[in-house]
Amino acid sequence: MSDELPTEIVATERPGSFVLRMGGAEQSYVDLEDPTRLAFSYVRRLADLIDACADPGTPLRVVHVGGAGLTLPRYVAATRPRSSQVVLEPVEAVTELVRRELPLPARSGIRVRGVDGRTGLTGLRDGWADAVVVDAFVGDRVPPELVTAEALADMARVVTDRGVLALNVTDRAPFRWTRGIVAGLGDAGLVVALTSESPTLRGRGPGNLVLVAGRSPLPLAQLRTTAGRDDPPWRYLDPGQVRDSFGGG
Repeated sequence: MSDELPTEIVATERPGSFVLRMGGAEQSYVDLEDPTRLAFSYVRRLADLIDACADPGTPLRVVHVGGAGLTLPRYVAATRPRSSQVVLEPVEAVTELVRRELPLPARSGIRVRGVDGRTGLTGLRDGWADAVVVDAFVGDRVPPELVTAEALADMARVVTDRGVLALNVTDRAPFRWTRGIVAGLGDAGLVVALTSESPTLRGRGPGNLVLVAGRSPLPLAQLRTTAGRDDPPWRYLDPGQVRDSFGGG
């Protein structure tokens, strides 16, 4: 994202709900009355992963690379009070706008740092986070510096041995961009699963793909159940299926 993009917050027809637009594109949907209401399906997949990290209500330590409207941090604060969350968002003008027009609740535990993800990650200690969520874009792609071998290794360093890492990317068949990220995650010693809508996986057009990685077995049964209930449903590929379809990046 660039701080030169025209940015605005627009009220929706639903009372208390707003959309953050940057350069005319919708970046975040925020429901101040119900922060657990997630309008974008890929954000629901990220929330599913947070839900599966620990028993309901258990506080977590979460790093968010990319902030925008702070939709997912608000969700975690609402569902897991006393969680400690660090948001790495370099466009401070956006953060200031969001804080002013869509204020965070008191004692939310959300700390926004005005640094890029690559810089912010290097300042976090080993094994600090239960989850690292990467949802940052320049145009329609994750910033390249966030998906280098070194960056992915740094993300793997920050999560606990039982922690999870999630990256939201956009791609289309033959998925050259995603294949490279899968390879980098594997080189960092992580096991990788992936979820997307079936039309995207079948090569019928571009779409969001959420990569889920960790050192411990991933909670795929729970994740598949919630993803399959969405409309339209999302499909999960287990690590073996990811190797078959996206390996050798």
